[in-house]
Amino acid sequence: MTKKTKIVLIAVLVFLAILAIPSYSWTKKNIKEIDKFYNARLSPIIMIPGSSATENRFDGLVKKLNQDRSGVKHSLLKVKVWNDGRITYNGSIAARDNEPIIVIGFENNHDGYSNIKKQARMVNAAFDDLQGKYNFNNFKGLGHSNGGLVYTAFIEKYLGDYDVDLKKLMTIGTPYNFTETNINNKTEMLADFISNRKQIPKSLSMYSVAGTITYDSDELVPDASVNAGKYIYQGQAAHYTETTVTGEDAQHSDLPTNNEIVSLVHQRIEDRQRNQRNQGNQNNG
Repeated sequence: MTKKTKIVLIAVLVFLAILAIPSYSWTKKNIKEIDKFYNARLSPIIMIPGSSATENRFDGLVKKLNQDRSGVKHSLLKVKVWNDGRITYNGSIAARDNEPIIVIGFENNHDGYSNIKKQARMVNAAFDDLQGKYNFNNFKGLGHSNGGLVYTAFIEKYLGDYDVDLKKLMTIGTPYNFTETNINNKTEMLADFISNRKQIPKSLSMYSVAGTITYDSDELVPDASVNAGKYIYQGQAAHYTETTVTGEDAQHSDLPTNNEIVSLVHQRIEDRQRNQRNQGNQNNG
């Protein structure tokens, strides 16, 4: 091969490489756009149970939600974070389910502010793992009892690290001031939550639900402690709504399957309009 031939060959190879770079970038960009379009359809409801409860805590709620749900039922994926850092999965997300329910539970499910901060770190580890698997760009949240405290700690400290939109949050029987009934006596936890409230997304719709089986509590959490959540979320989130349910099934441990609360989840957390639209598209197809 002559020197001139070599030069021509090298020039051709360089030219082809130059052409290949924009082609590769275009292909990569389009794959990313397709991936983004697909994942935009996935909008899970991520639930966190309270102290002493496990990832099975919301089985009754999911069953009731699916009883009244037309079309595709909610899948149920249970995630458990162990003290040694392991993350295990039970269940799966159905291929046609755009709104699965994901429950995050912990081996360390004990009470107390120090444990709530540890559990928030565990939620962050699980959330990061879930993002790696499913790469959803928005979700809704639900926390029962201390699960609402863990959610608040996660939102304020970790959520900003993700390019993900928390659209709606419902906390049920959540003691934002623990057992304290006087708002002037703020616990360290409540004071911290108020101090860090600017980290809460301004686009969030937040719903705080209290149960009152007596005049002022659900027999475990004081109504005043649930209402203390307004000092964290009101005026920071786009919308903040307080609701109280009463009656025999408004006792603290019964709240996740209370029929009024199930109805509230239908109305305020589920993407019912999108579900109905998808159903219409399926029927028209």
